[in-house]
Amino acid sequence: MPNKLKVGLIGGTGLVGQRLVTLLNNHPWFDVVSIAASGQSAGKSYAEAVQGRWKLQTEMPEQVKSLMVKNAVDVQAVCDEVDFVFCTVDMNKEETKIIEEKYAQCETPVISCNSANRMVADVPMVIPEINPEHLGIIDEQRKRLGTKYGFIAVKPNCSIQSYVPPIHALKEFMPKSILACTYQAISGAGKTFKEWPEMVDNVIPYIGGEEEKSEKEPLKVWGKIENKKIVPTQDTVITTQCIRVPVSDGHLAAVFVSFGNKPDKQTIIGLWNGYKGRPQMLNLPSAPQPFMKYYFEDNRPQTKLDRGFGNGMGINMGRLREDSVYDYKFVCISHNTLRGAAGGAVLIAELLKADGYLQAK
Repeated sequence: MPNKLKVGLIGGTGLVGQRLVTLLNNHPWFDVVSIAASGQSAGKSYAEAVQGRWKLQTEMPEQVKSLMVKNAVDVQAVCDEVDFVFCTVDMNKEETKIIEEKYAQCETPVISCNSANRMVADVPMVIPEINPEHLGIIDEQRKRLGTKYGFIAVKPNCSIQSYVPPIHALKEFMPKSILACTYQAISGAGKTFKEWPEMVDNVIPYIGGEEEKSEKEPLKVWGKIENKKIVPTQDTVITTQCIRVPVSDGHLAAVFVSFGNKPDKQTIIGLWNGYKGRPQMLNLPSAPQPFMKYYFEDNRPQTKLDRGFGNGMGINMGRLREDSVYDYKFVCISHNTLRGAAGGAVLIAELLKADGYLQAK
C-alpha cells in the first residue's frame, strides 16, 4: 500500500527472517519489498531459496514467495528499494558490524537482531517498554557515521527478555543482585527437532557466549545517556547460567533477586500486572495488552501453555516466593523468537516510526 514504509530483510531466509516475513504480512505500517541473503540464495525466488527449510508451522505468505532474493552484500541495490531494513544475517561479529554500518551509511536505518553492535556506546539496545529514551542517542550515532537519516538500533539478547521486564517494574526498590538461570529453547539456535535430533531427551548445560550477554546487556538497557554515550548501570550485578533444553520455543528463567529496599509480595504482583510502557500507551500494533501477567497457580507459567501470551509478545511470571539467600525468587517465560527476536524487532521499528525516526525516503 502506498502509505506503508518499504521494508528490506537482510538475512531473510533463516529462522528469525522467516518469523519477520510472517509477522510483517499484512502489517498496518510496513510492507516487505526486498529480501537479501547469502550468495547461495541470491538470484532465487524467496520460495525457492527456503524450499525444504521453512521452519515455521505458519504458512509462507503469498506476497513474498516470488520476491527475488538479493545478495546481502549488494548494499546499494537493497537500499534503493527500501525505507529501512531488519538485519538477521548469519555472519561473524566483525562482518555483521561492518555490513550493518554500510546499510546505515547508505542512509537506510537498520533494526538488528544480531549481537555485533549491541555494546557499541552510541547504538541504542532497546526493549521498547523498558528504555525507549535510549533512542535519543541516535543523533550522536549519526554524527559518528556521517549520516543524515541512517542509523542502527538493536534488539537485546532473547535470554534477558523474560527477566529484565519484571525486575525493571521494581526499579524503585533498587534491585542490587540478580541470579538468573535460563532454560532456553532450541529455536534460539535457529534449529528444529528435525534438524537437531540429539536435543531430544537431552539437556546441554552450555550455550556459547550466552552467559556473558545475559549478564552485561541488562546493565546497558538500565544505563543512562551521559557524555554522548550510553553508560551501563553499576547499581546492579547479575550472574547467570544458560542451559539448552528440549523445547521448541520459549525461554524460561528461574530468577533470584535482592533489593536495596525490599518490597512486599502483593506490591510486586500489583506492579507487574499493572505495568505499562510506551508501546502500550501508544497502542502500537505489536504491543501486548497487558505487557506482563502473574500466575497464582503453583505450576504456572508453563512454556507450552504460556509462551503465546500476548501473541508471543507478553511476559509471564509465577511462583514468587521469599528466599533464604536472596530477597525473592520467581519463574518467568517469554517467547524467544517473537518477543525475543523478530517480534521485538518489529516493536522497535513501530516505536521508531512513532517517534519520527523512520520515514519514507
